[in-house]
Amino acid sequence: MNVLNLVHAFFGDGAHWHGYDGIPTRLAEHIGYSLEALLIAAVIGLPVGLVTGHYGRGGNALALIATAGRALPSFGLLVLMVLWIGLGLLPVMIPLVVLAVPPILVTTYEAVRTVDPSPVDAARGMGMSEARVLFRVEVPAALPLILSGLRTAAVQIISTATIAAYVGLGGLGRYIIDGLYQRDYEKVVGGAALVAGLALVTLLLFWAAARVTVSRGVRRST
Repeated sequence: MNVLNLVHAFFGDGAHWHGYDGIPTRLAEHIGYSLEALLIAAVIGLPVGLVTGHYGRGGNALALIATAGRALPSFGLLVLMVLWIGLGLLPVMIPLVVLAVPPILVTTYEAVRTVDPSPVDAARGMGMSEARVLFRVEVPAALPLILSGLRTAAVQIISTATIAAYVGLGGLGRYIIDGLYQRDYEKVVGGAALVAGLALVTLLLFWAAARVTVSRGVRRST
């Protein structure tokens, strides 16, 4: 039985659409974990990236942090957090946030740093405060790259949030972990297909968000 047959069998089984282990429930759990991790990472990464990018300082430190964050294995960090903190959602959130902060932080920094200095200088010449220069001039121009950092972080989180199943939580990882344990490869392939599909939907949502929030002039210049 090939992969397509396994996918068709998984989605064609009515038992997979109902109950606590049904696709809607597991999908909602996975989205919930992913949104929470992305929100926490954005709260950490966006302000730091905006401020350091605006003032042009801390680039080397951010690069070091990003390299360290990307080098940490998510599953290994999860195991370490479980041994330290115990079971629950917090040990899952920590590796997901550590994974997501670097692309948000570095991309936001680079986005603000590469804004054309001419309108920035003009805004300062008009007497704008530094905060207004940042949010009225630099952020609108840097928004496409900022959204790309958030998009990268979101896709990475969605792909990695399957580790929640290793500590007894839900999400789409349940199909993969339980399927491997039960040698039910229909469930494994179905869970992987759901994760991939959710990642593709996320890409489309960020594309739509960019179309709505980014001005035409900025889109043409990028």
